[in-house]
Amino acid sequence: MSGKQRVFVSSVQKELAQERQALKRFIHADPLLSRFYEVFLFEDLPATDLRADEVYLGEVDRCSLYLAILGNDYGFEDAEGLSPTEREFDRATTLGRTRLIFVRGQNDDARHPKMRALVRKVGDQLIRRRFGDTPELLAAVNASLVDHLARTGALRTSPFDATACAGATLADISQDKLDLFLARAQTNRGYALDPATPMLSALTHLNLLDAGQPSHAAILLFGQAPQRFLPSSELKCMHFHGTGVSKPIPSYQIYKGTVFELVDQALDFVLSKIARAVGTRAAGAQAPVDYELPREAVAEAIVNAVAHRDYTSNASVQVMLFADRLEIWNPGELPPQLTVDNLRRPHASIPRSPRIAEPLFLARYIEKAGTGTLDMIHLCAQAGLPTPEFRQDGGQFIQTLWRPTGAAEGAEGTKSGTKSAPSRHQVEILAKASTGAALTDLMAVAKRTDRTKFRHQVVQPLMDQGWLEMTLPDKPTSSQQKYRLTLAGQAWLATQPEKKK
Repeated sequence: MSGKQRVFVSSVQKELAQERQALKRFIHADPLLSRFYEVFLFEDLPATDLRADEVYLGEVDRCSLYLAILGNDYGFEDAEGLSPTEREFDRATTLGRTRLIFVRGQNDDARHPKMRALVRKVGDQLIRRRFGDTPELLAAVNASLVDHLARTGALRTSPFDATACAGATLADISQDKLDLFLARAQTNRGYALDPATPMLSALTHLNLLDAGQPSHAAILLFGQAPQRFLPSSELKCMHFHGTGVSKPIPSYQIYKGTVFELVDQALDFVLSKIARAVGTRAAGAQAPVDYELPREAVAEAIVNAVAHRDYTSNASVQVMLFADRLEIWNPGELPPQLTVDNLRRPHASIPRSPRIAEPLFLARYIEKAGTGTLDMIHLCAQAGLPTPEFRQDGGQFIQTLWRPTGAAEGAEGTKSGTKSAPSRHQVEILAKASTGAALTDLMAVAKRTDRTKFRHQVVQPLMDQGWLEMTLPDKPTSSQQKYRLTLAGQAWLATQPEKKK
């Protein structure tokens, strides 16, 4: 019940006992109303050593809404001639509680004189609703409660990203993060605002305010601590050595921060776990790095998950690296206009959260043309990798990028391993070759006896990857030949938690 609004139903008129119980059952059974309201009825309380007036007036103090059903009877009168119902109404009025009053019947002639006076008193202060039978009462109460949710903002009529983030103020926005974004946007897209722009002006220009309050999008993009308000916006990264989920998880990170920070951290996690080859500086001052999965494709998949996820879900984005594939899961369904098949051909860009997508575009994290999935397919094809897969599984959208063929087999030990996922023996071999080792020494590590097959199946793939090299490359068959780690091999081996010394 935590977090729900408490509805106090005036509950001492015996003639309306059935209506009160029906009302409670209706609210608690309704899929929408039950999410926001709990109902208090006086008759549900156990026996207690307290005066009745102390109890029901105390419950009025605790309630968010006061709901009264007025019939013909006025009820018990205290020493001052007032019934509990009128006392409750007066208390709710004094406290400024929302009051919803429903009057049974259209004719007041049969009412107790004091009830007629109470009905008039209520009518002088607010709009009351009349009803004839229980179904009509329930329909009227439903309409009033839904209207209350809409007026108070609990029931959003605007998209999630555009509505105010409850409890957030401008003090929860980081000026440094906003300035960094404005600098990127100006450099990458020629955005009109520069880092010197006042926060209020910048957020207004980006449509990130709702009645002067930061929207959910503003907090997710530039918040000091977004997960303080939206805990499930964190991102989880996992690395498995095999092809399935198993525990304990060898490497598991939970990242927090803005959407920009989440993308950057998740991308770094994946790139630190996959194979990479470092080229020479022949073409420039910085040596190029070639990853087994195209960096741009990995980034695109992660950005898609963060930008298009359903932020109202309690689930988080999950990035899972297996021996044979990279899977990225995000909560949410494709928009009705798109199907999984559409993603494999030109299609429109239909962001779930436009106010999050726009800044991501300005900072050049995404494009607006709807080409993200097509770019992933093209980049993987260029790298000689299988076509990425997209699927909807219940409430989750899943993107899969396949690692080079044979990666899973190498990890499971049925083959010698490949550049994407060397087998356990290959990791040991690389460690053995850190200072140079003869072929026979490396064969002993792997417990292999066939020199030719060992050289072809184990050593050559490591050399092709650029992790292992001959000490006498001009004399491949020399009896003095040894094999040693390259700089790229040293860098890769340093990332392996299970490397052998």
